[in-house]
Amino acid sequence: MTVKIKICGITELAEIDAAVKSGADALGFVFYEKSKRAVNIEQARQLIAAVAPFVQTVGLFVNHSAEFVRQVIDKTALDLLQFHGAEEADFCRQFGRKWIKSVPMRNFATKEDASNFCRKYPDAAGFLFDACGGKIAGGSGEVFDWEKIPAIEQPVILAGGLTAENVQRAISEVRPFAVDVSSGVEAENHKKCLAKIADFIDKARAV
Repeated sequence: MTVKIKICGITELAEIDAAVKSGADALGFVFYEKSKRAVNIEQARQLIAAVAPFVQTVGLFVNHSAEFVRQVIDKTALDLLQFHGAEEADFCRQFGRKWIKSVPMRNFATKEDASNFCRKYPDAAGFLFDACGGKIAGGSGEVFDWEKIPAIEQPVILAGGLTAENVQRAISEVRPFAVDVSSGVEAENHKKCLAKIADFIDKARAV
């Protein structure tokens, strides 16, 4: 099966156009205020309205209130929720949307530690394995040890330091359901580089 590709941290219409034309399967919108890629609800509403059919829209949340998550869902009609904080399973499942949980691999010493974490979220639609942990909630551009990814029943989404230069090796070694990239397709100012988006997707599709 061809790996799915998500471009995360979308902030501009041109990024949507470039990602969709290059063949992205999903686009991520960050609601974490401390992120350089953060969008507010109104910005997200306008951006998501421009997304072509059959491309999933994903909202990234970090320890937000249930009220805020519901406001975002009501105003933007997100397809999928992505939780990157300390949210418990009961919190994640209350919104009537499919959801995925990030796995902060920096916090785990062994594959079993990561596996135990995943068991706490039995109804997650998938798990996003990232180098995030501590005070960093994602987008750090750091690669973690892929050998520590546990065998799980849910789809594996690989993130953390992916670029056009290493995505083919990542897919070949991990064989994930999907790959997720943000900083790896950006210029130095944290803005998406449209050429890097196209290159990343082309390399991922060629595996």
